[in-house]
Amino acid sequence: MKQELTDVVIRFSGDSGDGMQLTGTLFSDTSALVGNSISTFPDYPAEIRAPQGTVAGVSGFQVHFGSGNVINPGDYCDLLVAMNPAALKANFQWLKKGATILCDADSFNQKGVERAGFCTEDPFKELGLQDYNIVLAPISSMTKEALAESGLDAKSIIKCKNMFALGVCYYLYDRPLEHTFAYLNLKFKRKPAVAEANRTVIKAGYNYAGNAHIFANQYVVPPTNIFKKGKYRTINGNQATAWGFCAAAEKSGRPLFCGSYPITPATGILEELAKRKDLQVKTLQAEDEIAGICTAIGAAFAGNFAVTTTSGPGLSLKSEALGLAVMTELPLVVVDVQRGGPSTGLPTKTEQSDLAQALWGRNGECPMVVMAASHPSDCFNKAFYASKIALEHMTPVLLLTDGFIANGSEPWLIPEMCDYPKINPPIVYSCPEGGYKPYVRDEKRLARSWALPGTAGLEHRIGGLEKDFLSGVPSHNPLNHQKMVDIRAAKVARVADFIPEQEIHGDADGGELLVIGWGGTYGNLRTVVDTMRSEGKSVSHAHFSHINPLPKNTLEVLKKFKKIVVCELNMGQFVNYLRMNFQEFDFKQFNKVQGLPFTTIELAEKFSELLG
Repeated sequence: MKQELTDVVIRFSGDSGDGMQLTGTLFSDTSALVGNSISTFPDYPAEIRAPQGTVAGVSGFQVHFGSGNVINPGDYCDLLVAMNPAALKANFQWLKKGATILCDADSFNQKGVERAGFCTEDPFKELGLQDYNIVLAPISSMTKEALAESGLDAKSIIKCKNMFALGVCYYLYDRPLEHTFAYLNLKFKRKPAVAEANRTVIKAGYNYAGNAHIFANQYVVPPTNIFKKGKYRTINGNQATAWGFCAAAEKSGRPLFCGSYPITPATGILEELAKRKDLQVKTLQAEDEIAGICTAIGAAFAGNFAVTTTSGPGLSLKSEALGLAVMTELPLVVVDVQRGGPSTGLPTKTEQSDLAQALWGRNGECPMVVMAASHPSDCFNKAFYASKIALEHMTPVLLLTDGFIANGSEPWLIPEMCDYPKINPPIVYSCPEGGYKPYVRDEKRLARSWALPGTAGLEHRIGGLEKDFLSGVPSHNPLNHQKMVDIRAAKVARVADFIPEQEIHGDADGGELLVIGWGGTYGNLRTVVDTMRSEGKSVSHAHFSHINPLPKNTLEVLKKFKKIVVCELNMGQFVNYLRMNFQEFDFKQFNKVQGLPFTTIELAEKFSELLG
């Protein structure tokens, strides 16, 4: 019997080598292609290669798909796919009451149970899961049986067991197989035997689920009708960030250069840009974080649109060079994909704890423009407009994303480039009458001009020393230093004239409670606010993308509400920043630092408490 559902959350989990990221991605892509709205959350282990079968090595991938507007990957899952006992132990707390658990029965032997750290022979009873719908399917042995005549070696055969689990899930949620078959044919174009083996195992899993009647029902999630007409693809935050930079390079007419050092979870941006030689993108994998940003500053001086990418501790290493970029007033975009800290911290987990460093983590009076992306596809827009500010205002811009949105994916309406504005960097091509003075500024932006090396008559000095406010030659004059400090701060503040006003989602004229967020908390906050508003509660949402400077109407927004709560995945960095700027308000705060996003349940409880 088929039963219709509005939305479903699935969590795929297993050892790092079990292919859970690929399995989750294929299910997500298929769901998107049949018209569902999706949101995903990959959950990587921090260990590079933990011992097989241990909790430390469990890799997960959660997908939330539905017929409505899905904007977060879900809190708790309807189906947990656990390829071994360790995966069950690591993820059982994310089960909805009465959820289905699909397990590989072949791995739930005495050795597997002991290696996962269970104290008894029955992990389900030990975890209190007797009332859940537990499906023990012999996934490994049936994979071997399906491929007995394939000619593949034993290691290659067992690698296909994730496809058996995928076939079972495709049956349970009535997903078509053709999209995945097409992917496998393309991926293994030069290895047709491998492609055929994976197709065979998917069909085996699908048929097993149907013929063995392991589920009481089959479920259908209808396509959504919320999407605008156009061409869509799934995209993650790192891809979107990279493509936003490519779009900005096209609109500015400046060649794109990225100098970076690989670091989790930011490496994907550098990898994506390295693929774009067809767009004349230049990338350099530097020997360390300092070299990465310094090559980018050098590229900016040479006339390139320059970016550098990092995460967590890498931003600390870049701090001295960030001061150089501020002092020289060169266009540069720095992306910090935040992760759990301090130090090495939680490399594969999400956090929002680099905000204070982004705002103040440099020596001297050294203000920078700071922005934040809100969800995976939003990274494209934020990367584009961060680039526009950097290039037109001749200033470095720090763009914050985080591991949650960098690795998460969602449908993205591929935009028309004609809908994006032209970027006009203030390049000077000839020597003005009276000689070139590099720090003469335009009145609107306070931006200095950009003289490209090798242009006759535009030779000038540049460097980290304080400089004369017009000529740019080093100056130690106290009054000149005060003037330059003031004007660099004023230039950053002037950006507020070129950014949109802060929007309120909900009661535009004010109400009982305003929920404030920034960055990757967007989807969870918006979901809870919409749910509570549908129940008649006066709750509104303001999500900040522009942090320094803040939108010009921020004070007007705050004045409209009786109570304000700021929610962030740190100990209160943005709320303290707001308290500094708006001391007349009694800001409440709700914080979490667990390497995990907020759940909608805990947010709803907090907001209800504040509403009384």
